Amino acid sequence: MSSAEESRQSKTISELRGFIKKVLSDPTVAVKSVEIARKYRDQPGADEKIAEEISANTILRIPENWSEADRMFLEVLHEVLDDEAALY
Repeated sequence: MSSAEESRQSKTISELRGFIKKVLSDPTVAVKSVEIARKYRDQPGADEKIAEEISANTILRIPENWSEADRMFLEVLHEVLDDEAALY
């Protein structure tokens, strides 16, 4: 593994650690995030709308230029909604 790749992975892990701390410090973040994702799920530009509303309504901040960790978070939200839909 190259040092550039190791550096990128280290940065992603650091961002994910910060994210997990925020989610654990405010238990409403996860619920609000899923509700917001559900609201915009099938709309054009859904990820951008989800990121913007999560940033406006929770302690999480998702910048306009997403990091790898931001993308992973949005992907996981979609996976949660897919799992939720599969239950019904």
